[in-house]
Amino acid sequence: MRIPRLLAAGLLVLAATACGSSEADSGSGTLRVGVIGSGVGNKLTRAVGFLDQRGELLPELTAAGVTRIKVATFPNGPDLNQALAGGSLDIGMYGDTPALIGRGQGLPTRLLSLNSVRLDAAVLAKKDGGPASLKDLEGKRIGVQTGSYIHRYLLGALEQAGVKPKEIIHMYTPAIIAALEKNSIDAGGLVSADQVAQERKGYRSIDVASRDHPDLLGTSVTVVTEKYLAANRSIVQVWQKAETKAVRVAKADWANYTQYVAKTGGYEPEITIKTTLKEQLPDEPFSAEGLKLLEGTKAFLVQQALVKKDYTLDSWLAPGARP
Repeated sequence: MRIPRLLAAGLLVLAATACGSSEADSGSGTLRVGVIGSGVGNKLTRAVGFLDQRGELLPELTAAGVTRIKVATFPNGPDLNQALAGGSLDIGMYGDTPALIGRGQGLPTRLLSLNSVRLDAAVLAKKDGGPASLKDLEGKRIGVQTGSYIHRYLLGALEQAGVKPKEIIHMYTPAIIAALEKNSIDAGGLVSADQVAQERKGYRSIDVASRDHPDLLGTSVTVVTEKYLAANRSIVQVWQKAETKAVRVAKADWANYTQYVAKTGGYEPEITIKTTLKEQLPDEPFSAEGLKLLEGTKAFLVQQALVKKDYTLDSWLAPGARP
């Protein structure tokens, strides 16, 4: 199933013509990090955010000349890509799909790590006369955040089921939930935490990645701009060391970590506990499982022509990122 041309156009990275701020100076000591979030704004997320909350992240990064961390939160990966292209970020932490598409469109980034694996998603149906399976989505309308790993999962699941919907509509999560309530869409693609939250309201999941399509689980990556990397080569090992420590600390203090995830994600604690899993945090920058998932996602995006020219993951790696 080919993605509609207009939808594909919306995923293209804007040309990197915007001027960076004065903080873009590599000598400023400020590391500008972009993340995806909808809870507490402009806060680091996941394990590195937890380490930062404990006051332990910045000391780890001083070896690379970092004296301050400035965080910007974005609603979706394509928006973060635009900030990277415009020069207002040095590092981005976001889903594999927008990162791969960005690199394929010429975004000058290099891959530092896979910071999360096995990210789950689901397709929820509207309540009144809603579809009971993916097959029932033939000729129907589906909402999803385009350019996200949820979008990639949705497209892959529909293709495997041989289903061609009438329309895939770009919507952020609140709009998807509102549209399901109004019956203005037939189904929506959501991350696992939103899936569980909506199931509590009586909505049904007609497909779940971890249950029905484990090959379509997502990953989250950390990328660095080539400009920042050129002036700060040591950031590769320093960041990876900090990220590995963050995972170790999070797993050793899991109760407090899940509380942090609930706060930054804006979900009820019990939902976060159910959908935040230790195995989603890899103990190394590039686990074999994570690389397999990432390679599968890239191959699908090439097939869908969202990545116009294929490239190897090795060519995307930051120098020294993998021994």
